[in-house]
Amino acid sequence: MEPKRSDRTDRRIRKTKNQLLQGLMTLMQEKDIKDISVKELSDLADINRGTFYLHYRDVYDMLAQVEDSVFQEFNEILDKNFAPQKETALYQVLMDIFTFLDHNRLIARTLLGPHGDLAFVNRMKEIVRLRLLRLPGESAPPAEDFDYYYAFITSGCIGLIQSWLNREEPEPPARMAALVEKMILQGLSPMLPPPIIRS
Repeated sequence: MEPKRSDRTDRRIRKTKNQLLQGLMTLMQEKDIKDISVKELSDLADINRGTFYLHYRDVYDMLAQVEDSVFQEFNEILDKNFAPQKETALYQVLMDIFTFLDHNRLIARTLLGPHGDLAFVNRMKEIVRLRLLRLPGESAPPAEDFDYYYAFITSGCIGLIQSWLNREEPEPPARMAALVEKMILQGLSPMLPPPIIRS
């Protein structure tokens, strides 16, 4: 039985968009989005410009659609882990995030790289911050210190994620989730000498 015409069309569109995505991410490894032309991207993806314009207005529109798709999927992970009346387990949140990053490694590495979109990274950080602010808990830092704690943890986590994404043989998500959980809960104490007791 032959596939329906709509099925063939859908597959062709997915293939075209994937070729363009791979091309855009490849180019963004080397240059900022403002320096990428539709012609350059289309040539790299081996697609004519007319086909590109069937799906996107320009390269900015394409990047925005890619980011919106990533943001939506990331938001769904947070919805699942920060659901009302559900106890949020740090390891499970981290495991879901690292699995998501692993499945979207090229996109994540590009958006967090030197030619990525800082506004997008800040948007992701902000939705995590808002979720954490809503968490109940007596062990939470004082409200006036929360932003300092959050800035310290997220900056460290992003640096760690960037290092992990750029490795040729990265550790599996479960290993990274366990490592980050340990870092968040124990801080730098495993790396530092015992504190000096002052009299």
